This record gives sequence, structure tokens and C-alpha cells, in this order.
Amino acid sequence: MRKAWSISTTVRNPERLRNFLITLKEIENKEWNHETQIEFQARLVKNRYYGFGSAQFYNNLPSQLVDNIQDINYVITLDEAIHILEERNYPQGIAIRGRTSYKPLEKIGLASRVDNKIKLTSLGNYLLEDDYDLGEMFFKSFLKWQYPNPVDRDFKDSEIYDVKPFILTLHLINEVNKIWSSEGNKTIGISKTEFEIFGQTLLNYKDLEEQAKTLVEFRLFLRALTTHKEKKEFTQKYIEIFLVDFTNIDNNNLSDYADNTIRYFRLTRLIYIRGGGFYIDLEPRRMVEINALLETYDGSSDEFSKKEYIEYISDINLPVLPWQSEQEQKKISDAIKPEIVALETELKMQESLDAKSVEELREYRKKLQNIKIKKELQLIPKIDETIDSLINIRNLDLKPSIALEKYITMALNIINDAKEIRANSLVGDDNEYIFTAPANKPDIECYYESFNSICEVTMLNGRDQWHNEGQPVMRHFRDFEDTSSHESNYCLFIAPKLHRDTINTFWFSLKYEYEGTKQKIVPFTINQIIEILEVIKTLKVNGRVFSHLQFQKILDEIVALKDKDSVNSSDDWLRAIPELINKFKREVL
Repeated sequence: MRKAWSISTTVRNPERLRNFLITLKEIENKEWNHETQIEFQARLVKNRYYGFGSAQFYNNLPSQLVDNIQDINYVITLDEAIHILEERNYPQGIAIRGRTSYKPLEKIGLASRVDNKIKLTSLGNYLLEDDYDLGEMFFKSFLKWQYPNPVDRDFKDSEIYDVKPFILTLHLINEVNKIWSSEGNKTIGISKTEFEIFGQTLLNYKDLEEQAKTLVEFRLFLRALTTHKEKKEFTQKYIEIFLVDFTNIDNNNLSDYADNTIRYFRLTRLIYIRGGGFYIDLEPRRMVEINALLETYDGSSDEFSKKEYIEYISDINLPVLPWQSEQEQKKISDAIKPEIVALETELKMQESLDAKSVEELREYRKKLQNIKIKKELQLIPKIDETIDSLINIRNLDLKPSIALEKYITMALNIINDAKEIRANSLVGDDNEYIFTAPANKPDIECYYESFNSICEVTMLNGRDQWHNEGQPVMRHFRDFEDTSSHESNYCLFIAPKLHRDTINTFWFSLKYEYEGTKQKIVPFTINQIIEILEVIKTLKVNGRVFSHLQFQKILDEIVALKDKDSVNSSDDWLRAIPELINKFKREVL
């Protein structure tokens, strides 16, 4: 029987891997045995990286233990964390939970066992650096991921498996595009449904051409059907037959596996989402690199001893990329420059491109793309689109946390005449958002003539909002204040709802101090940002402008509430903000 390859759904959020790795570092150099497996899982609970905020995890736990976990000020000891896990009464024991939490770290190459002792690899240590790039880390990992390999017993049969999943996925998309275009069609990549069926079931590089042909036949037959019901029934029946001898995948988990894999592969910046999110394709702006990969690697696995394989996947400097030569770098630069020139012509800007490296060219292109977007965002339809997206933030194609960073960045560009609004989110070459800002940076940085600010956003509403955002927001803001070119700096905090504990934390920073100095933190709900956007839209319809100085005025008024006699607590402060926004609307309009 065969198994479809997949990326573990144990850790669905790639950024969460970093928290698991931070915890694993606490037991680095310890022997990996039954006791340390329990300890690792307990430390995840202790650090509130596992179980915290999960109603399912809280099931059957005594209420006092739940209260202790929920109380962020309560320090959970290691013994208490073990007791919490014991109360969960896992049928197979706690150690297997620790092994399950550890497995994705080893699989990706972030950690390994040397003489059965836990070691963070060079790839793992890179992820813990301040300036890590999540996309670069996963790209280097996926290039080397293969089956069979000496550390994964589930895919050891070399008669069945001979695959580098990421590389062969690129080959599959490329092969399907070639077949599709040879029939006179415009290439579209492969649909999510096609990837579900044919992507993760491609187990041997020798089956590439046949799998691609079968995929196209499926597509043609599906397109010939006329009703949605017919298409759905055909797809379900096809899946049942096609996957009949796969032991680890069925209709129930097929979509979950595919979603998780696409989410991770997208981080490499080589996968491009098109067709309203229904198709995945090769990133057209990285075809020099993609073609070099396709020419260099056929998707087959390499032979390694266990020691060699672990060393290979764990080394961030390997493999040596086929486009690192001067000649290939020039090809990439030459491919980027026409798009830059077109943007410069459109924006009536020009810079010398000759001395710029590939990364500098990409950064400059991103800057031009953002300038173009800012201009477009001054148009009423774009304002309407941003408002509508914020209203429906949980129902968009993007994951809500990523969508919120995207549309709040757009909102800040709409609101006034900022010099630059810079999101720290991971974006593709098309400037579309792939993942949220890394844990060590503000979500958004805003630069104005008279002041600077950062903006932190979250979709969290409960007490976990305080746990995940309270201290990190103040720390990011203090780091920003220390390097800002202006004395006057602000931090905007935006969430669907503002939890009382979060606001109380920010109130203390505002009224008293954080690390010895007061901070100007201004909380808004998403709805309040929408209200401000509606005001800006009305002004633009009437041919009026709104400056950053007017925006600064409302920020200062919200900050100044702390000195009013009627505002004696964080609750008073929070209740007073809506009235200030109403006052702002009356004055501006």
C-alpha cells in the first residue's frame, strides 16, 4: 500500500514552529528519551505554546488548572505542566505527544539528534536569529526534502518512492502547462482540486509525464460537464477510485493536506496563486531560478547514509543554488529590470539600476509597486474595496490574520499623505501577501513628515490577545522609538475587539511607563478604522484632502485622555475613544 506525501498538519502555522524551536532549545544537549519527550511537551504547555486558548485542550481539566493556564501572570512550573498533561489522560501517554511535536522540527531540518542528544541545526539557529527570513528557511529545507530517506520509516520502500516533493511539484506544474499550451490553451497552472488529487500522490519522478497527462484528461472531462452537481459528483467518484490504495489520505483529509502544503510551498516565493485563489502556478517573475532548478534536479531522491542526510538537510548553506554564478545573477537582473523600467515610466521616477544586486532590484521593485498601489488607493472604488474587505475580513480567500495586515496597510495608505507605509509581511514578487510579519518586527511601519508610527494588528479577541500581543507590541514599539528619526512616535493597535487585559497593559505604558518611559499607544477596533475610512472617502468625493497632521491630532487627543479627570482607568479610556472618533468625524466633515 502507498502513502501520499504531505507536510505535517501538527503545526499549521509556520511561525509557530519558531516557538516550538525556542522551547526545544531549553533541552538542547539532553538525551532524547521517554523523560525528555515528556519534558519537551510539558515545556510547550509551560510556555503557553501548546494548549493555551484551546477549548478542546481545556476539556476535562479541573477549572483551577484552566484558570492558571489562562492567567498570563501565573507562572506555570514544569511540574505543574506535567500534571496538566497527566490530567488530559492521553491514551498513549504524554511522551508520544512530545515526539509528535518534535517530528516536524526534525523533518524540516531545524533540529536533529546527535548521539541521541538534541541539537539545533544551522537551519534551526538561523530561524532563531533576529533577521531571519521564513521564506528563505523553508525554501532551503524543501529543496532537500525527499523520499525515501534514512530517517523516515513510513516512506522507505524505494520501489514505490523516489521523489523530492517540492521539486517534483514544480515539474508537475511545468509539465501540465506544456501539455495545456500545446493544445492551444493559455497556461493556468493547476487547480487546488487537481493538486489535491495528483500533486501529493506523485510518488516517483518517473511517473511525472503520465501523472501530468492523467491530470489534463481529468481537467478536460470535468470541463465538459455542464452543471455544478455533475462536476462535484464526478470529482468525488474520481477521488474515491484514484485514492483507493492510499492508506493515509481520503476525502476527509485531502483538502486539509493540500491547503497546508500549498501554504508552506507558497512561502518559497516560487509558487504563484492565480485565478482568484483557485489555481497555483510557477511564479512568472522567478522563471530564471525555476528553470535552473528544473534543469538541475529531475525530482528524484539522492542516496544518503542517515548521518549524511541529517547533516545535509540541516545545513542552511546547502545545496549550492544553480543561479549563484555571476552569469546567472545577470540573467535574473535582466529579467527584473524591464518591469522596474515600466513602473518607473508609469510613476515618472528613475534610479540607476546598474550597481544594484538582485535582492536590491527586487526591493526597489517592491518600493515602486507600493508607490503605485498608494496612488491607486486614492480612487473611490479602491477605498470601497478596502472597507468591504475589512468588513468581511474572516471570509476572504486569505487567512484572516494575513488579510488583516494587508488591508490595514491599504487603509493606512488611504488615510493620509504618509511618506511611506511599510508592511513587514512576507510578500511574493507580485506584492501579494503570503504570510504575516515575523515575530521580531512590527507588523507595519509608518513614516510621515512630522512623526512616525508602527501599527500592530491581530485577529485575537480573547485573553490570548493580551498574552500574544501585550509585551511584544510594547517591545516592538520601544525598539522603533529608539531608532526613529522623529521625537514624536505612536503605536496603533488594531483588533476586531479590544480585550480589557490588553488595554490595561497599554494604559499602564501610556500613563506611567514601559522600561522607564511612557509610550503613545492608541488602540482601535477594525470598525473604528472603517469609520475613519468612510470619513476619508466622503472628503475625497467632495474634492477635499486629509493630511497626516489631522490624523496626528486625533492620535494626540486619544493619548491626552490619560490626563483628564474623568478618565481614571483603562476602562474609562476605552469608553472615551468612540466619542473622540465621533468628535473627529464632526470636525473633519
